Amino acid sequence: MRTKLSHFAFDLPKELIAQYPASNRDESRMMVVHRDTGKIEHRVFKDILEYFQEGDAIIFNNTKVFPARLYGRKEKTGAKIEVFLLRELNHEARLWDVLVDPARKIRVGNKLYFSDEKDNDILVAEVVDNTTSRGRTIRFYTTAPKKNFRRNSMHWAIRRCPNT
Repeated sequence: MRTKLSHFAFDLPKELIAQYPASNRDESRMMVVHRDTGKIEHRVFKDILEYFQEGDAIIFNNTKVFPARLYGRKEKTGAKIEVFLLRELNHEARLWDVLVDPARKIRVGNKLYFSDEKDNDILVAEVVDNTTSRGRTIRFYTTAPKKNFRRNSMHWAIRRCPNT
């Protein structure tokens, strides 16, 4: 049987989702599922060695999450918009596949402005294509060098995100 995304659907109350890491990382919560019995235990990470035996291996994932949510405004109306970066289509052309909200107000040719904390426009994007009902292809314009585009320009725009 094929695994489907719907097999992983469950209700997770928002108040149970950590917003920040524990100040003492070894005190982070850890859920242990015993495969033989199905019993679930709630422990802390520093207890992890109790579950290892000689010859076991642990793999660490040290990847970083790319902050992908930008908040900005439309050129003419100033309407607030949210842009969620899905994937970079062309680095040189600064083309991105994104989701936008509210999608009905974002059309091909619209310019979107993103500001720093002092309300200086530091990043501009133009909608160049519709991809899905909420999907768009956008091109970013900035004075930052191409090699620093993501690191500098998007970092400032992302820092402006409101706490949700």
